[in-house]
Amino acid sequence: MAIVKQPLPFGLRSSTIPSRGFVETTEIELPPPTPPVAPAALAVIAPLWHTAVLVVVVVAFSIHGASRFSSAHAEINRLATYSFTAAMEALLLAWVLFGLRLKKIPLRSLLGARALSLHSVAEDLCFAAVFWIFSLMVLGTLSIAWSRTEFALAHRPATTHAAGEAGKAGQSLAYDPSKLESLRALKQLAPANGREIAAWMLLCMLVGFTEEIVFRGYLQRQFIGWARGSVGLGVLASAVVFGSAHAYEGARGMVLITVFGVLFSLLALYRRSLRAGIFAHAWHDLIAGLVIALLSSKHVI
Repeated sequence: MAIVKQPLPFGLRSSTIPSRGFVETTEIELPPPTPPVAPAALAVIAPLWHTAVLVVVVVAFSIHGASRFSSAHAEINRLATYSFTAAMEALLLAWVLFGLRLKKIPLRSLLGARALSLHSVAEDLCFAAVFWIFSLMVLGTLSIAWSRTEFALAHRPATTHAAGEAGKAGQSLAYDPSKLESLRALKQLAPANGREIAAWMLLCMLVGFTEEIVFRGYLQRQFIGWARGSVGLGVLASAVVFGSAHAYEGARGMVLITVFGVLFSLLALYRRSLRAGIFAHAWHDLIAGLVIALLSSKHVI
């Protein structure tokens, strides 16, 4: 009587039991089940208390800024304000780096893994330019919708067919209280001379770098981790904190900046890097300040 032995794949164990004309029986030994490995994106990158302190500082700094710009005739020392803002931005960045160190996470993991080459930097610059133009269109549309809603609630027509009425509507738009509140704050911040312009440029570069790391890098990753991988909740939560950091621009400005934060998050997710967002953030602040300074000097606004 011959015993037929068949080769078995890895992980199977055979028992050679002679029997009458039957092929030997096999017993399957399955490997022990392995627990699912959580993706890196689901892991939080700092302790809860660390993030709570960061959010409290951001909101407190925002409230302080709103109180400084609350008066319509308030005069501020721009260079001193720029220096204070730069110090606060550096403090936020240092706090984020401290939180990453607690978890032994490198800063590069927040910035993204894109190569530092001339081609990749130029590509991110192109994406930043397209993103900036698109985001301005979105924010402009929302701003017009906001104004029309306010006019509708106040029983004032936003547009009319008659030329005279259109002129009156234009004047109403110019004196929109929520828009004037944001514009007044920006006029107070905009540089007015050569030294202030140079300081403003340096500040915009620092703010663009720091705020993208804080809001789109650190906070977005934290909120996604706490939401068990829900990217939508993480994006929305980080954008809300980003909008609340700009209380000095009023309710209208905070809502629009929250939407701006969502757009920045989508750019970061699409590019898998913060670099394009840093470029767009820095030059948006820079150009906005210079344009407002120019219009103010010409007494247009």
